[in-house]
Amino acid sequence: MRKVVIAGPPPVQILDVAGPLEVFSNAPGYEVQLANPGLERSLRTNRGIVLGEAMPIAELQGPIDTLILGGGPGAESGTYDPAFTAWIADAAKRSRRVASICTGAFLLAEAGLLDGKQAVTHWSFCDRLQREYPGVTVRPDPIYLRDGSIYTSAGITAGIDLSLALVEEDHGHEISLRIARFLVMFLVRPGGQAQYSHMLSHQSSASTPLRELQVWMLEHLREPLTVELLAERIGISARHFTRVCLRETGMNPGQFVDRMRVEAAQQMIDSSSRGLKEIADAAGFGSAEAMRRAFTRVLGVTAAEYASRFKSSLRPAAEATEPMS
Repeated sequence: MRKVVIAGPPPVQILDVAGPLEVFSNAPGYEVQLANPGLERSLRTNRGIVLGEAMPIAELQGPIDTLILGGGPGAESGTYDPAFTAWIADAAKRSRRVASICTGAFLLAEAGLLDGKQAVTHWSFCDRLQREYPGVTVRPDPIYLRDGSIYTSAGITAGIDLSLALVEEDHGHEISLRIARFLVMFLVRPGGQAQYSHMLSHQSSASTPLRELQVWMLEHLREPLTVELLAERIGISARHFTRVCLRETGMNPGQFVDRMRVEAAQQMIDSSSRGLKEIADAAGFGSAEAMRRAFTRVLGVTAAEYASRFKSSLRPAAEATEPMS
């Protein structure tokens, strides 16, 4: 049996623990153990729920297959128990691999495990992680990534994605996918997928007509989304629409349409077995060549390169250097 140890400084983010716990508990060949940095035999979470059957870290002896550090308020405090971080460093030496969920990356950094490595954490903490630990190369975009035997992941639910990828690494895609289906997950996301959609982020600041237009565009990607058509949809002139689009999204209408179609195509590549020609048609590009050019403009890689690089759900960070949207 592979021993999986999940620990974190209380109060720990409950889903940082519960997510990996569910994934590994539903996979064959793992023994999952919760661990507490102190003497308690329980683990206090950020929602007031106490998880029982945790083992004090002092009692955890022997080799560990997978050591997972959860985040949450305890990891985000900026004050770390030296005994706990020393234990993390020691336990890492007897672990096949070490992973952090969300802001658990701060614990790995404090323990010196991220020095000279690439890492990711929740997007809202990336700047702080880079500032406090300049020896770490923080990459704000990926959902999760691997650098050697160290794995880091983005915010909260990304811990489930990472855990599924670790199971896939051990047992193959079929078992990982079966667990995802059992957990009723909509999509098994590849690690290099961006933490959040740029189009979605623009919605938070865009006016209501532009937000509603985005929804309409997603439903009509196969139509010729000209400046005139889009302007007419929200009842303004083409010239004024161009000004509004630039002001509220930082993109001209052509870039706006490109970005939306590329993100739609990314989702199809990530979640389906359709060919690029079929995806190009569904996303409104008209041809695989047009989609290739749009991907190159928006992402810096072609659609075929994107598909090949993200075919495998988990790969070394050194291979994941392309910009993502």
